[in-house]
Amino acid sequence: MSPKAISEKAEESPEDLGPGAVLIVDDDPALRGALCSVLEMKDYRVLEADSRKSALAMMDEHEDIAVVILDLGMPPAIHSTEEGLAVIRALASRLSIAKIIVLTGQDEAQSALEAIREGAFDFLAKPAAMEDILNAVRRAFLFHRNEQAMAAEGLTRLQINAKAADGLKAVREEAEERLVRQVLKDTGFNVYQSAAKLGLKRESIYYFLKKFEIKRDDG
Repeated sequence: MSPKAISEKAEESPEDLGPGAVLIVDDDPALRGALCSVLEMKDYRVLEADSRKSALAMMDEHEDIAVVILDLGMPPAIHSTEEGLAVIRALASRLSIAKIIVLTGQDEAQSALEAIREGAFDFLAKPAAMEDILNAVRRAFLFHRNEQAMAAEGLTRLQINAKAADGLKAVREEAEERLVRQVLKDTGFNVYQSAAKLGLKRESIYYFLKKFEIKRDDG
């Protein structure tokens, strides 16, 4: 995908989400460069890899990688999801809590379900607007930060319980609900602050409150 396919529109930088780097894994150097430039402008520390081998080497070398933006179709199997899914499985086997955002041109419906079944956090189809990519990265950092805090307290990591067989929509909706509830809890149910943290309009928070029947006194 040409960097021109990525929209130049981008939201303001998120508040400090704590330490951690973003790893971009894609065999297209032009796309990696475009993503790297925009993320660095938003004050993210960015690392790059062009294959499964180099991605796993980066993960071994940099233990503070919090978010991975991953292409599924990479050499030597650029027309399949084999290499990308292998990266996801490898990270899962290492018990990595890095959040994986799949950004790929492979068949959207099947690839999305396969990626999330293997443990991906989110899925974006190429070409994706930079606004959508930045919002996905922001959400991933929020989840990563919460899991780090829970791990420090000796608690189990956040889990998405919806089965892949229930479809991508169910998986994403449960992830949405958990994230919205967590951010509302963190902000003391402040709608304005929650909207800012999630990169959403205030009206969207009210929509989620109604959709998921969230009340201030919910536990």
